[in-house]
Amino acid sequence: MGNTDKFERIANIYDTSERIHIAKVSADAIREYLYDAKSKNAIDFGCGTGLVGMNLLNDFKSILFLDTSHNMINQITQKISSSNIRNASTVCFDFEKGSLLDLHTDYIFMAQVLLHIKDVELILSRLYEILKDSGHLLIVDFDKNDNVVSDMVHNGFNQKELTEIMTKIGYRDIQSKTFYTGSNVFMGFDASLFILDSQK
Repeated sequence: MGNTDKFERIANIYDTSERIHIAKVSADAIREYLYDAKSKNAIDFGCGTGLVGMNLLNDFKSILFLDTSHNMINQITQKISSSNIRNASTVCFDFEKGSLLDLHTDYIFMAQVLLHIKDVELILSRLYEILKDSGHLLIVDFDKNDNVVSDMVHNGFNQKELTEIMTKIGYRDIQSKTFYTGSNVFMGFDASLFILDSQK
């Protein structure tokens, strides 16, 4: 998946106070869209060191932390072990290179992950495949920001355009809103985050 090499290098210094704060705000936004989730399983897709998913462990029956970076997965594995967490597991896998067709889940959430993915439609299609019927994909990411110019990441997303891509794939009941604005949070620029909820 996009920028894995970079994340391999920064895994052990990733948990800054700013990232911890953004993760909590993101988890709170995700929580608003959960329905009867205590009996449901979830995937924290592109989990990094698990900052968002760790905030949501009590909201789900179980969470699978999934990332392409071995070092990031090592970080979350250590957290799970040291806290003796029983309802979490990890897997290192790259959905840009293939699918895990034996994997099925009720919820997938991804926070600031989509901007690192080159082929957005491909990944959203593969996530659709592993969602159970009526399952939810929740996306937290940056609103499109023309100040950000990078060949490493997308400069955010237009919510309407993203909704159109997802509708074409088959997602339904899509709703989204901007929920947070912060200073210097996106490549050194002020930026806003949106949350999008969709259903299979």
